[in-house]
Amino acid sequence: MRISLFLFLWTLIFTNYSCQSDTKKTTLTTPTNTTPSLETMIGQMIMVGVKGMTIEEVSPAFLKQIEEDYVGGIVLFDYDVTTKKAYRNVASPAQVKQLISDLQKHAAIPLLMAVDQEGGKVNRLKAKYGFPNNVTAKYLGTLDNIDSTRYYAVQNAETLKSLGFNVNFAPVVDIDLNKDNPVIGKYERSYSDKTALVVKHATAWIKEQDAQGILSTLKHFPGHGSSDADSHYGITDVTKYWQAEELAPFKTLSALDYQVAIMTAHVKNNQLDSIYPATLSEKVIRKILREDWQFEGLVFSDDLQMQAVNAIYDFETILQKSIEAGVDVLVFGNNIEYDETIPARAVKAIVKMVEEGTVSRERIELSYGRILEVKTD
Repeated sequence: MRISLFLFLWTLIFTNYSCQSDTKKTTLTTPTNTTPSLETMIGQMIMVGVKGMTIEEVSPAFLKQIEEDYVGGIVLFDYDVTTKKAYRNVASPAQVKQLISDLQKHAAIPLLMAVDQEGGKVNRLKAKYGFPNNVTAKYLGTLDNIDSTRYYAVQNAETLKSLGFNVNFAPVVDIDLNKDNPVIGKYERSYSDKTALVVKHATAWIKEQDAQGILSTLKHFPGHGSSDADSHYGITDVTKYWQAEELAPFKTLSALDYQVAIMTAHVKNNQLDSIYPATLSEKVIRKILREDWQFEGLVFSDDLQMQAVNAIYDFETILQKSIEAGVDVLVFGNNIEYDETIPARAVKAIVKMVEEGTVSRERIELSYGRILEVKTD
């Protein structure tokens, strides 16, 4: 992924400065020449949500965790679920741009700045805040005019780049197999119930995001379109409904000559793994993505605070199983519940796992390498 020019130049300037004044920072910004600490490598695997419209509203405790290298990425939201108010991170284009810039200044390694900007109903940068209006994936798939899809894709990608985002949790490439699906079909997040149309329109979206240095994230692997439940609120078992065809868009699109990542789903699918939901499953991530498909891009978890995993497994088990399965970036939206200590808690818990031999250092180094490659390519 080509990160934005200002981040690239800022990184070079910071590296040159740190070589003269701060040994620790030199270690972080020159990973090919030195060995970073275990805490630093794990910190790059943590993406978290934060409260605050301005840097002054972000708590000093959270900013300290960024400075201590416990945070590798941040995801922004417009609506705060915990307070049930549209007051979180988004008020206007100028405000979002300033917030991202200010957050980056606290990081030794540039942060992955992410947002769910799918268009239509899952859309954090809304027209009411001064951002361009857009449409749902279903609208574009039904219209099936590639020029229209490209128009909205360009508009969206240019908007994200102008603000300082470098990751978009889109496009959704689930196949619309259940029109009554409460989290996909209901919100018109899928392009179509036809695989070819999903691939066609998602490709246009990915191409335009890649051109602007925005990492596309295919979701929700290995397929959420056939579900009849919402994994935000509890177990989502797709065993009876899931079809192997749901893998096809992910396989095709992940092989394109563009930088893409994949986000896992917390769906339980006994056809693939009779024990663990996909995010925690080696059979789903490591076997299919890494071994069968030879996918070497980033794998993001879906929000690990969602009840489909959080209500079943404890914090340490979620971390351990996600990493063992092959997740590179552990996402905590921090919006279903808010805990600003999650980055430090996660880093310390994973360090303990490595020290005890539960998780290998080599596994951490692998994800760290993938993340740094995305940030510096």
